[in-house]
Amino acid sequence: MTKPYVYVTRRVPEEALTPLRDFAEIHMWPEEEVPVSREELIKQAKKADALYTMLSDKVDAELMREAPNLKVVANLAVGYDNIDVNEATKRNIAVCNTPDVLSDTTADLTFALLMATGRRIVESAEYIKKGYWKNWGPLLLAGTDIHHKTIGIVGMGRIGTAVAKRATGFDMEILYHNRSRKEDVEKQLGATYASFDQLIEMSDYIVCLAPLTEETRDLFTEDVFKRMKSSAIFINASRGAVVDEEALEKAIVEKEIAGAGLDVFREEPIGEDHALLKHDNVVALPHIGSSSVETRYEMAKLVSRNIVHVLQGKEPEAIVNQEVIYKE
Repeated sequence: MTKPYVYVTRRVPEEALTPLRDFAEIHMWPEEEVPVSREELIKQAKKADALYTMLSDKVDAELMREAPNLKVVANLAVGYDNIDVNEATKRNIAVCNTPDVLSDTTADLTFALLMATGRRIVESAEYIKKGYWKNWGPLLLAGTDIHHKTIGIVGMGRIGTAVAKRATGFDMEILYHNRSRKEDVEKQLGATYASFDQLIEMSDYIVCLAPLTEETRDLFTEDVFKRMKSSAIFINASRGAVVDEEALEKAIVEKEIAGAGLDVFREEPIGEDHALLKHDNVVALPHIGSSSVETRYEMAKLVSRNIVHVLQGKEPEAIVNQEVIYKE
């Protein structure tokens, strides 16, 4: 009996593929940091029963039309805006992701980014490395406190909740905005629901953890930044496209906000000439929210298990389009 054909679009640890090894024929793009070309991805999709994908891989209607055997697209990410989910559902293709296993790790990074920006950690580290530290001064590289400040979390999903939990350790007042109220979070963590307008006007730290949807695309505009406190710090660890980057840079230049910490950008990767990198009060990271060794291994293994379950006609551990029906 012919084994299912699985194409892996980036080099991942061999250990992560263990659930697939005896079950499927696996072909893998050999590079870890260089994405598979569009041409090669379509070529492989033509014979694939499953695609093991990254956020950088565009799985759209064009590709699906070329993939008659495709039964599952499994993303190594909690996000899936690289996949045309509606098209996949029409074609009875399961779309899987990796929620839960990365929530705490991403929350750690988000709060670290908040702290690094607020306390000017990166700027201070560069200051001493460049030999600028000649003496001590009362306000030398003085940042802003984190404790007792107000954090406003836009998107109170699993990661947002984990960030709120960390904020309680700093005695922060927690505001949140979400599509729906989270009464359990309000009760457990003392968080307060606020409208988007209230949140951006009242918060000292505005943290975006919202998924990218038509409603959240370009959510943070020039007008939004103008309405933030001039002392506010903006943190984005969700998706780059929720922010108008030109408006954010203008807000930084005109001192409408105090700084920004960014783990994501509209077009990734960015180059050293990106406008936002010119500013000392912007901390920029290369989309490493879930990037701990432990979590990335768990995510990679979950992708493999999702694929195996779908190809066996079982419910995967994490599926985006629940309406896809599996035949026993």
